[in-house]
Amino acid sequence: MSMPKEQQDPPGTTAAMGRKPDHGEESYRGSGRLAGKTAVITGGDSGIGRAVAIAFAREGADVLISSLDEHEDAKNTASWVEKAGRRAVLVPGDLADPAHCRAVIAKAAEEFGSIDVLVNNAAFQATHERLEDVPDEEWDRTIAINLSAFFHLTKAALPHMGPGGSIIGTTSVNSDTPVPTLAPYDVTKAGVANFAAALAQLLAERGIRVNSVAPGPIWTPLIPSTMPPEQVEQFGQQVPFGRPGEPAEVAPVYVLLASDEASYVSGARIAVTGGKPIL
Repeated sequence: MSMPKEQQDPPGTTAAMGRKPDHGEESYRGSGRLAGKTAVITGGDSGIGRAVAIAFAREGADVLISSLDEHEDAKNTASWVEKAGRRAVLVPGDLADPAHCRAVIAKAAEEFGSIDVLVNNAAFQATHERLEDVPDEEWDRTIAINLSAFFHLTKAALPHMGPGGSIIGTTSVNSDTPVPTLAPYDVTKAGVANFAAALAQLLAERGIRVNSVAPGPIWTPLIPSTMPPEQVEQFGQQVPFGRPGEPAEVAPVYVLLASDEASYVSGARIAVTGGKPIL
């Protein structure tokens, strides 16, 4: 299955994509699994984050959507949350700044009173054929957005989370099988998986569960905005299913991990990879 040779500038937007991802707008059906819960979703404007926001809202959760500067995408996600009868709070800004991470959590606590679910999903990547081509500042920024923000958000959220709380990190199949041209991204995703596993043990006595989701190739704005056209065209062909996944195919895993149905699930890393195993 060949994908279109789409290209756009990072961070990328859904509106600029020719082949639009499926976020579950027309397909996801909720059943009250997150009724009364509140959630913070970083990178909630598009891709996996949008699909998770839609699913959470249709399951009964109010949602804070953190994004960088993709204002139209964020408003679109918020509209789907509100159509589900739930509250949507938009907080744009740069998660590479620890102060902004704290501001996101402070806004959620102000609007919702408490936080039941934290989804650390925002990420950045860039393709480089040689390590010497990776600018120092890009290495630092990739770590700041993908990994350090997880630390700052979690640290700030814990005083507002009680027993039954759920923290979910978006890692990647790249954490096990790193793609050499995405080395900084690979490193951060391995770090997210490791940090989530450590937190699961650290926070168990508080009754807070921590898990991570390891997606494989999922069709989101990140792909055409950070990969060369020939890689975009072949995106997803390497997995047994022979195609990329849709964000809507990932969101149900986040719903499970956020719900009380997963009350004994902590320290898990769930693969959504189109048949490619993770270690």
